[in-house]
Amino acid sequence: MSQQSHGPLRSFGRLKARPIKPRQTALVETLLPRLALDLSAPIASQGLMPGAREVWLEIGFGGGEHLAEQAARHPDILLLGAEPFLNGAASALRHIDDRALTNVRLHVGDARELLAALPDAGLSRIFILFPDPWPKARHHKRRLIQPALVEGLVRVLAPGGRLRFATDWADYANSALERLRTEPRLQWTAMRADDWRHAPDDHVTTRYQVKGLGDVAPVYLDFIRVA
Repeated sequence: MSQQSHGPLRSFGRLKARPIKPRQTALVETLLPRLALDLSAPIASQGLMPGAREVWLEIGFGGGEHLAEQAARHPDILLLGAEPFLNGAASALRHIDDRALTNVRLHVGDARELLAALPDAGLSRIFILFPDPWPKARHHKRRLIQPALVEGLVRVLAPGGRLRFATDWADYANSALERLRTEPRLQWTAMRADDWRHAPDDHVTTRYQVKGLGDVAPVYLDFIRVA
């Protein structure tokens, strides 16, 4: 049977690891149903946060530290998050609950499902921070940044909207930069090396990033949709 029959290759590994702590389990059962996005109906029609100044998306929010901090900093912005790893989603729920955040909605699953459900030009920002690098060459086809994904990102970004990709794997940084720069509707904002070598002022460093699991210092690629 063809790969197309199975749908796109998974761009992520495990869905669950260690047992989830009791409090987080309770939040999965009680809070997650209130925050979970319904992809069976048009997102734009669901009235998720009437009056939101902008809508932002984080693809692969991990433990939710960055997502929750951005939501706390910007209470007038609706933050959407997609993460297939259940332990990560449970951790994010703890951050959301601790900070009493009301401007976050989650999709526990493949981000490409959420992208397909989003309206054209509806997002002002997209974050893709330290996605699974799939470092072995035979696995590069599983990396998230592929032509079809880039097309989807551009479709949902409004003109002037911003995309940030970060990784600490050199080969992934190079391949992602090549694919993103090939898209004529995206403009790389870097003017000098420090623009991609140093964290942007609004970046939130997470515990995962501090572990330094990659083979280079973090690389930050910021783009603007220009058309």
